[in-house]
Amino acid sequence: MDSKVMLDTLWVLITGFLVFFMNLGFATVESGFARSKNCVNILSKNFIVFAVSSLGFLLLGWGLMFGDGNGFIGLKGLFFASGADNSPATGEAYSGVYSAISWTGVPLWAKFFFQLVFCGTAATIVSGAVAERIKYLSFILFSFVLTLVIYPIVGHWIWGGGFLASLGMFDFAGGTVVHSVGGWAALAGVLVLGPRVGKYTKDGKIHPIPGHNMSLATIGAFVLWLGWFGFNPGSTMAADPAAISHIVMTTNTAGIMGILVSTIVAWIAVGKPDLGMSINGLLAGLVGITPCCAYVSVGSSLVIGAISGAVVVLAVIMFDRLRLDDPVGALSVHLVNGVLGTLFVGLFAEDGITGVATGNGLFFGGGLALLGRQALGVVCVGAFVFAASWLVFKAIKATVGLRVSVHEEVAGLDIGEHGNLAYPDFVTARTNYSHISQDINVDSHRAAVSAGKGR
Repeated sequence: MDSKVMLDTLWVLITGFLVFFMNLGFATVESGFARSKNCVNILSKNFIVFAVSSLGFLLLGWGLMFGDGNGFIGLKGLFFASGADNSPATGEAYSGVYSAISWTGVPLWAKFFFQLVFCGTAATIVSGAVAERIKYLSFILFSFVLTLVIYPIVGHWIWGGGFLASLGMFDFAGGTVVHSVGGWAALAGVLVLGPRVGKYTKDGKIHPIPGHNMSLATIGAFVLWLGWFGFNPGSTMAADPAAISHIVMTTNTAGIMGILVSTIVAWIAVGKPDLGMSINGLLAGLVGITPCCAYVSVGSSLVIGAISGAVVVLAVIMFDRLRLDDPVGALSVHLVNGVLGTLFVGLFAEDGITGVATGNGLFFGGGLALLGRQALGVVCVGAFVFAASWLVFKAIKATVGLRVSVHEEVAGLDIGEHGNLAYPDFVTARTNYSHISQDINVDSHRAAVSAGKGR
C-alpha cells in the first residue's frame, strides 16, 4: 500500500475514533443537565443510539448518501451490493459506485466508519431535546428512521454530489448535514411531545428545572471539545498538514470565544456567570465554526465564536419564552448555530485559504452570491428534515405512543423505563440556612441562577 494512503487512513481512523468518543461527551452533558431520576434513561439512550445509527447507516443510509444517483438521492451501491469503490491495496477508484467520495484515497471501510460516526452524532443531538418525557422504544424507532433515511438524503444533497453541492453550497464538517439535521429533527420532537410536566405554569411563568450534576456536564463538555479536534480537522479525510493545522486553530479559537462571550452575556442576562450557559457557549462556538472551519481565517473565527456565544444565550431564553421545552439546549446550540455557521460561510469565506475554491464571502468582496447559496441550503434542509421528522414522530405517537405517562414522568423514567436508579443509595442533603441573619431568599436565588441550563 502506498505510504500516503497508509498515512491518510491512519489519520481518518484516529479522527473517527475521536468523533466516536463524543458519544461519551453527549451522554455526560445530557445526563448532567437532566434530573437524577432520569439519569439512567439519558445514559441508556446515548449508549444505544450509536448501535441503532450504525445499523441504519450500514443497511441503507450509506448507499442513499454516497451512492451515485440523481441530485436528490443515491441509487447505486445500496446495501453495499456493488462492492467497494477503492482497491484496498492501492486506494485507486475502480467501481464508480460512490464517486462523490472517491476524492479521498483511503479504503472504503475507513470512509464508511468516519461518515458513520457523523451520522451517529446527528441522532444523539435529538436525545437531549426530547429528554425526560419520551418513551425509550419511541426514541429508538425515530433514531433508526433518521439514520436510515432522513440524514442520508440530506447528506447526499451536500456531500454525496447532490443538487446543493452542484449549486455551490459548502459545508466542510457538518454544520448543516449533522448539526442542523439533528436540530431540525429535535425541534419537531419538542413540538410533538410538548413540555415536561411543571415546566410552564398556567399563568405563563417559566419554572426552572436545573440539572442534577454539573460535574458530569463539565466533563462532557471537555470530552466534546476534544472530540471536535477529530470532527473538524478529520473532515479533510487526508493527512494534509497545512489544512489540519489551520482547521485546529479556527476550531479552538471559535470555541474559546464562545465560552467567554456566553459567560459575559449570561452574567448580564441572569445576573451570574452561569456554568450551564458557559458550556453552551463552548458548544455553540464549535458548532458555528464547523461548516466554515476550512474556509475562514483565524481572525474571522474569533468573530464567529463571539457571535455564536452571544446568540446561544439569547436563543435559550427565546425558546423558553416560546414554551419550547428543551432540557439541554440542543435547539439553541445545534439548530440555531448550525444555521448561523452555514451562513457564516457566505459572510467570512476567503477563497482558497486552505486550498479549497469557495469564492469569497460578503465581508471579503464576494457579494451576495455565496451567501444566497448557503441560505438556500438552510431552507431546503430545514423544510425537508423538519417535515419528515414531524411526520415520523406523529406516526410513532399514533402507533406505539410517544410520551410516557404523567405518573411515570413524575416518578422518573429510570424506574418506569429501566427499573433501576443511577444513585440507589444517594440521599439529597439540603443545607439549613435558617441561622443566617441576613434576609436572603435562597430558593428564589437558586431559581434565578438556574434559568436556562442546557447543552
